[in-house]
Amino acid sequence: QVHIVESGGGLVQAGGSLRLSCAASGSTSSLGAMAWYRQGPGKLRDLVARISITGVTMVANSLRGRFTISRDNADNTIYLQMNNLKPEDTAVYYCNTPTRSLAWGQGTQVTVSS
Repeated sequence: QVHIVESGGGLVQAGGSLRLSCAASGSTSSLGAMAWYRQGPGKLRDLVARISITGVTMVANSLRGRFTISRDNADNTIYLQMNNLKPEDTAVYYCNTPTRSLAWGQGTQVTVSS
């Protein structure tokens, strides 16, 4: 079983940057592709970006150029670098597999002020 802990969120002004981390522990030998999701107030939980075990990435069209996903397989950590943040990026950010197969962590709150 894999346990997920997200961190790195906070309050930032529009135009600022944050780097989120997702630390996986437990049965990480089977950890494959991973993804970041976000859920804004009153919205569904949407895919932000995903990354394969070999580092092939995909970022949602509307976020390309501002968000970057990466991973450190040695540390079982997945990162989300977010630049030029906008108020509409305000959400709780979560990580999971692209098929949402793991138990959800508590997420990390990102709040962008205008």
